Amino acid sequence: MRNMTPKNQQVRLRLGRNAWLAIITLAVALCGTTTQPAAARDRPDAVIQRDLVYKSINGRALTLDLYCPQNVSSPSPVILWINAGAWSHGRKEQHIPVISFLSDGYAVVSIELRLSGEAPFPAQIEDCKAAVRWLRANAAKYNLDADRIGAGGHSGGGHLSALLGTSGGVQELEGSGDNMSYSSRVQAVCDVSGPSDLLRLYHDASDPSTGTKPKAISYIDALLGGPAEQNKTKAIAASPITYVSKDDPPFLIIHGEKDVGVPVSQGELLAAALKTAGVETTLETTPRGHSVGLESPTLLPIVKAFFDKYLKKNQ
Repeated sequence: MRNMTPKNQQVRLRLGRNAWLAIITLAVALCGTTTQPAAARDRPDAVIQRDLVYKSINGRALTLDLYCPQNVSSPSPVILWINAGAWSHGRKEQHIPVISFLSDGYAVVSIELRLSGEAPFPAQIEDCKAAVRWLRANAAKYNLDADRIGAGGHSGGGHLSALLGTSGGVQELEGSGDNMSYSSRVQAVCDVSGPSDLLRLYHDASDPSTGTKPKAISYIDALLGGPAEQNKTKAIAASPITYVSKDDPPFLIIHGEKDVGVPVSQGELLAAALKTAGVETTLETTPRGHSVGLESPTLLPIVKAFFDKYLKKNQ
């Protein structure tokens, strides 16, 4: 570089930096591709219908991906999996632990829904309920069992799954649109690390002595569209524990004992309320934190056995 002018040196350095940036960008893109979950790629064991519109609202089309098992003669029981981390992020193509149940005859559905950055509660549960109604309205077309629909999810998805389970028939959360003549009730719920009492969680996150991460405060405020302290009625309306009744479906609640984002007390409170109401409920605690490792050899078989018991009855 001794014979180069200062201007040429600057150009060469800039080109070098751009080349390295291009390499880094390509590496990130490749990593993103290779780490995609199996659900995001084609599966030889499934008939896949992607981006089916299940609801349109304010000019916005909400879609779902439907994975159906191949070579089945009778209608398939359905598991609706909800990705909605902290109600603020998540895509339908992401982490779907129950996708492995396709080989056992289940249809699996993952939905796009309005997250808290787009619309406040009750938009999220209205979308989930609309998806359940759509599944029933289109059950014959896709060979689905309209009488055996389960729901599950982790964190914010666990909360919405639990809310689907406890708020069956609550008109204030049904929303509007197509397929309103169909029920939005589900027949089984797998709630993983989900909040059940938002006011309690908010207060725990506000108290350093509880050890709960204060980040939960901003997530709850975003979901409610304003500070929980000023929206207590809405926080209560958004809490699955509010609607617990004896006609709720069976629940499997999985929660980490070391969860500092959503303390295990949230799962324990919901389980206790459900059991008091006479609902068949299993609480499975693990020594882990918020990420319980659902796909572990220990937990995933428990989830499978739960759905088998309640979605494959009399089959």
